[in-house]
Amino acid sequence: MNRITVSRALAPVLLFLLALPLQAQFKLDLESGVVLGTPYTEVRIPNRGGTLVDLAKELSVNPKVFYRARLGYTIGNRHTISALYAPLTVRYQGSFDRDINYNTIVFPANQPTTVFYKFNSYRLTYRYDFVVRENWRVGAGFTAKIRDANVRFEGESNQTGYDNVGFVPLLNFYAAYSPTDRWTVLLEGDALGAKVGRAEDIFVGAAYHVSPRLGIKLGYRVVEGGADSDEIYTFTWINYASAGLLLTF
Repeated sequence: MNRITVSRALAPVLLFLLALPLQAQFKLDLESGVVLGTPYTEVRIPNRGGTLVDLAKELSVNPKVFYRARLGYTIGNRHTISALYAPLTVRYQGSFDRDINYNTIVFPANQPTTVFYKFNSYRLTYRYDFVVRENWRVGAGFTAKIRDANVRFEGESNQTGYDNVGFVPLLNFYAAYSPTDRWTVLLEGDALGAKVGRAEDIFVGAAYHVSPRLGIKLGYRVVEGGADSDEIYTFTWINYASAGLLLTF
């Protein structure tokens, strides 16, 4: 193959690479806020032989500030690849009115106990926007999630935790309606259910665009789900009041 043939073969690739920055853009979504409450946080480990407890109802939850960050890259105004880092640890304190068998260790009744419910999430998402109009943008895709969870009990004389790290496939969805150039109503999230468990992480709110590169968002987020397997039973529902910055560059 001579140089002319190679040049002709590489020309479309070079043109695509040169055009890519003009068609692509980075987006950074920085979000923080307060955990409003946890209607339930049910835990039983091991699933057979352990004691079922509802941390949200049997203990007191401390107010918790959360944060998360998502970096996205949009190509051709329709294809978006994004990475999310969402750490979270909720602390429950109090005492149980009965002996609790957790992870084969017994925590006696009426003794101070602290429980740390960690649920860190790392996600890689691909989304295709099949509706791109002046006022509407609607898309769907797939999310690969790594769950890094741990429920740790700490009593006066003993402590134990159960790590649960695993891969979770999810469906991603996104809908945005912009009645004006400044305002956008948002609905987005990841969710999927299966026989052994389910997971939902959904945000609904509004964004105000200060400039083409800077936006401010406010809204409500809910995270719900868990697993029911031979080893563990754990389900939680967490409500958030959230605010964030939307940066485009």
